[in-house]
Amino acid sequence: MFLLDTNVVSELMREKPAAAAEAWLAATDAHLFYFSSISEAELRYGVEILPEGRRRDSLLLQIERTLQEAFNERILPFDSIAAKYYGVIAAKRRSAGRPTSNLDCQIAAIAKSRDLTLVTRNTRDFTDVGIELVNPWD
Repeated sequence: MFLLDTNVVSELMREKPAAAAEAWLAATDAHLFYFSSISEAELRYGVEILPEGRRRDSLLLQIERTLQEAFNERILPFDSIAAKYYGVIAAKRRSAGRPTSNLDCQIAAIAKSRDLTLVTRNTRDFTDVGIELVNPWD
């Protein structure tokens, strides 16, 4: 099973998504895909900071539709189990001289706590934290 990072879903919402990422996702059973509440928050924030207008309204609608249709009942929260992994992951990255954002550490912790493979373009942000990674752009 797979946890899709924010950048993967954001790419799919583009007018012309990258062919490699689109092909990888199309070749994989969509019921194996999960999304995190952290990534949902990142998507919503990205739209909320846009100026009022048709583009913003269109993106908000697209987020709602994508979350409902693609991830209905498969949006995972950052819970107490993930919190235990968060501390380990964030500290490990920092002590290795590769600090990672709090949001990325939370996403990694959700993946780790549920033994999910993280699908992301930014694999370098998640190396050495004990989770499997897939870059669909490769």
